[in-house]
Amino acid sequence: MDIGSPVRAPLAKPHDLVPSRYAVRVGDIDVLVISDGVLPLPTAMLGHNAALADRTAWLDEMFLPREAFDWSLNVVVVHSGDQTILIDAGLGFDPDLNLPRAGQLIMRLEAAGIDLGSVTDVVLTHMHMDHVGGLLVDGVKDALRPDLRIHVAAAEVAFWEAPDFSLTSMPQGFPDALKSAAKRFVIAYRDQLRMFEDEHEVAPGVVVQRIGGHTPGHSVVRVASGGDRLTFAGDAVFTVGFDHPDWHNGFEHDPEEAARVRVRLLRELAATGEQLVATHLPFPSVGRVAVEGETFRWAPAYWDY
Repeated sequence: MDIGSPVRAPLAKPHDLVPSRYAVRVGDIDVLVISDGVLPLPTAMLGHNAALADRTAWLDEMFLPREAFDWSLNVVVVHSGDQTILIDAGLGFDPDLNLPRAGQLIMRLEAAGIDLGSVTDVVLTHMHMDHVGGLLVDGVKDALRPDLRIHVAAAEVAFWEAPDFSLTSMPQGFPDALKSAAKRFVIAYRDQLRMFEDEHEVAPGVVVQRIGGHTPGHSVVRVASGGDRLTFAGDAVFTVGFDHPDWHNGFEHDPEEAARVRVRLLRELAATGEQLVATHLPFPSVGRVAVEGETFRWAPAYWDY
């Protein structure tokens, strides 16, 4: 793919009947979870260090297909004071990959009444393609504010200058696509980047914190107001990670550290009782965590109509 070439998102269907947004109130802060669609991936991605029999048994227990299934792609919009903050930007559109049901964010932001020009800040949990790709869709940069601030860990930007895929286990084509997307993103948005080391307050009650593991600069976003708390965990937590937090996800660049980070984070969330949202938990991905011995239990929130 030509690094400088624009890409166009597929045309939206006139009537999208799939649930695509869910609102949560955290004190005085409004949080909107938006689905970017689904990403079909091999089930081996869930735990490539696990025995096939163990992985198959878990899939059967969860009534999931054994070979491949759809991973949710969730993005969050936060309104705090006069700031509108987009947390991650979805997959966008890569003509070299056949992913027709992903990359829906721009269409669904419009459907939710959120104008791209109203976004004051973007927070990136990390720079994988399914988190920055929406910013690379043709026409998006021109629709964003010229004074847009994009918050990302300095360690993340440094990592993508020469990324290491030696410990990952990805389908063919993904490493090249990830490298291309990260490179194009930095070229396109270098002047808007606001890099931080370990922690940064984006807005009142909205703090981004680097935790590493999945990628060196992988970060979570903490939202707190009026005694309520919610953490957007990005790719630190996957569905299988509650039952098998030691299983290695194929997209983790340091899987051993990612497992340690996951356990620490889940124990913390269980202790605080706060709400959790994550990129690849089933939409709308709002729930809480409980400890069950050496593993965890996911308690999804009841939908509030």
